[in-house]
Amino acid sequence: MTEKPVLEIKNYSKTYGEGKRAADNVTLTVMEGDIYGFIGHNGAGKSTTIRAVVGVLDFTEGDIFIDGHSVKDEPMECKRITAYIPDNPDLYENLTGIQYLNFIADVFEIGSKEREEGIKKYADIFEITESLGDLIGSYSHGMKQKLAIISALIHNPKLMVLDEPFVGLDPKAAFILKNIMKEMCEKGTAIFFSTHVLDVAEKLCNKVAIIKNGRIIASGSMQELTEGHSLEETFLEAESEK
Repeated sequence: MTEKPVLEIKNYSKTYGEGKRAADNVTLTVMEGDIYGFIGHNGAGKSTTIRAVVGVLDFTEGDIFIDGHSVKDEPMECKRITAYIPDNPDLYENLTGIQYLNFIADVFEIGSKEREEGIKKYADIFEITESLGDLIGSYSHGMKQKLAIISALIHNPKLMVLDEPFVGLDPKAAFILKNIMKEMCEKGTAIFFSTHVLDVAEKLCNKVAIIKNGRIIASGSMQELTEGHSLEETFLEAESEK
């Protein structure tokens, strides 16, 4: 069975008011079943690119396609099949956890049986079932991160986009999330995520792109890119050469 591209970023650039080019001709493709790591220093252009992919940030140069739909021309079609977990979840703190999850389920038009099963499954896995009746404002950062992850999983997205997803998670929750990511990709979901934790990326990803000063300086399969070296060594070498 031939894999299809789920995310295609084509010649995407973003320039801010003072002429600073935060993303410069970024091109990459994430296929069905890929866990694609996006790595670079702070300010390299990771979050700018990710925010454009999920439709939070406008852009004029290039285009981005999700399952063949243009983010610019068909934003609702793209958002319907995408889940986004930002590095710092900004949730509705005056809602309870269960109210928030039901709100997200309503947005994605998930039926009552499917949502109940999904919420129970993931809330039990991440051990926050007993806290779902509490206000989100009372949650720790880690609990908010878990709630954001559950809200992203319950509508079975074709594309998951995560910005530093392991920040704030305890080791057990991080381990659970890694396993869920692998399981989703086995079913054809594509995952595109940024991380500073190169050891995690090396073990988890089958493909990776390195971005510096808004430009992709290296990309490909993990095996091709590392060629027997660690991802950390490859990253540092690529950084020093470009």
